[in-house]
Amino acid sequence: MQFLLYIFIIKERGGERNIQKDKVVRLMSAVGKYWTCPIDFDKIYCIRCSFHPECQTKEGERNMYEIMSSDEAIRLIRDGDCICVNSFVGIESPVELHEALYRRYQRMQSPRHLTVVSSAGFGVWDEERNAEGYIREGAVDRLICGHFGAMLSTKKLVLEDRFEAYNLPLGCISHAIRAQAGGLPGALSKVGLDIFVDPRKEGPGINRLSIDNSLVKYVEVDGEEFLYYKLPKITVALIKGTAADRKGNISFDNMFMSGDALSICQAVKANHGKVIVQVDQLVDTPSRPRNAIIPGCLVDAIVVTGPEERNEAYTALTGSFEIPYEEWGEWNEKIDTASTKPLKNSAAGNIIGRRAAKELRVDDIVNIGIGIPEMVSRHAKKNGMLDMVTLTVESGGIGGFPVSGEAFGAMIGAASVYDMANQFDLYNNGGLDICFMGALEVDKEGNVNAHRSDGAFAGIGGFANITAKTPTVVFCMTFNTKGLEVTQKKGVVSIQREGSVSKFVEQVRSVSFSAKRAIANGQKVLYVTERCVFRLTPKGLKLIEAYPGVNVQKDIIDRMPFEIEV
Repeated sequence: MQFLLYIFIIKERGGERNIQKDKVVRLMSAVGKYWTCPIDFDKIYCIRCSFHPECQTKEGERNMYEIMSSDEAIRLIRDGDCICVNSFVGIESPVELHEALYRRYQRMQSPRHLTVVSSAGFGVWDEERNAEGYIREGAVDRLICGHFGAMLSTKKLVLEDRFEAYNLPLGCISHAIRAQAGGLPGALSKVGLDIFVDPRKEGPGINRLSIDNSLVKYVEVDGEEFLYYKLPKITVALIKGTAADRKGNISFDNMFMSGDALSICQAVKANHGKVIVQVDQLVDTPSRPRNAIIPGCLVDAIVVTGPEERNEAYTALTGSFEIPYEEWGEWNEKIDTASTKPLKNSAAGNIIGRRAAKELRVDDIVNIGIGIPEMVSRHAKKNGMLDMVTLTVESGGIGGFPVSGEAFGAMIGAASVYDMANQFDLYNNGGLDICFMGALEVDKEGNVNAHRSDGAFAGIGGFANITAKTPTVVFCMTFNTKGLEVTQKKGVVSIQREGSVSKFVEQVRSVSFSAKRAIANGQKVLYVTERCVFRLTPKGLKLIEAYPGVNVQKDIIDRMPFEIEV
């Protein structure tokens, strides 16, 4: 059949006619493979470019990828595959591929029994979109993610015990993917010791179905404690890129980040799987070598979807033009306005952000978490510190101004954006000077729960990696929540109404940050609220500062569920 098709193509070429795509596709469906000419992507001239001289840069050189529709590409996925998605919370997700997988499952109830892995999670902040539809329909048996923030429908199903779900530190998933890429079964890390993911504590399972004990193991090597993170063998990559050149090299020029893209593709090829890449466009001219994050030899299928619709404010995040420091604030306001999830600029958040920002020192390398901690960067800009420190974000951004809301993970005016695994190398080794994190609960020992509350969860994300060895850790949190109202005038704080739920508890429901390990590491740990500041000591929490207008006995001590050092 393939020989006859070659003859057919030769004859058509000899008659100086281009073969229409639909004709060849119908014929080639019996063979199982067809290649599209990268010179003219609307027509198919040849198989593997064997008969079209313009498609060959050297004699005998052939393209090893296929140009496909999203529906065609998804047919490469088989029952039981382990899919790894390159994304970061709500940005740069290959949505077209997700939706195609959803359509296929609706039509054919296939593929089934999938495992889905994503270091930072994926979603579109909309539970009605099909970006997670195939999970909702039941094709997925197991989900392994670092963060679930933008996966609104999936979070509900996890809590309903519809499938197995596991939450591992974001950076540990990233490093485990990279380990697979290098032919290793897993990755050792000190991150996660003595917190919930430690199998001696709770383990990574989120619901009652999640009993797999192979993902995280406690081990000792040369007398030192480690956790060993091991992922299932990844067999399918779903990636979003900017452009594919005619050799199939994938660039990320107009994107916010590249994340784990290269490591995922290398791991998949090591496991003899399929790499599927969604791109905005095809280009004739090959990318500059340094811009081609994924080489074409690793790519099996390319799906061209056209550029994603983005508010013009988001162009500030792609690195397509330089943004001077003095314009960061202006661009940030534009992005906040464009986002459907703008940052809540509360009075309590302002007080906390202003006080926490005082901990910054010149030349600090910094990570700022999502939520109230984001106010730190705003106040750092106001007091002139922002251009004296280097801000970072887990997705790989260094320098610039981190964005909140739906575009969290991107940076305005980034100096560098590199692979996510490299970013977590920096974090895991104590490369940060200071970090500012949120907290849901703090107990009498100083332990922090930041990843789940009663009947809800977002996941640990990069929190565990960031706080594990950073010399100074600042938790930014309100004293209580649900109804809290405060004001601050001329530096004087007035508590108008107390919240009904205290954030200080006898014991946190789940440990995201181990106070015992922080003390052993010699870390400085502060808990900054809208009324006071605590510091971690070997005895627990010590009150080191109360703001003007706050009654220490009435507003702090009497409202603590445990004794504190004053």
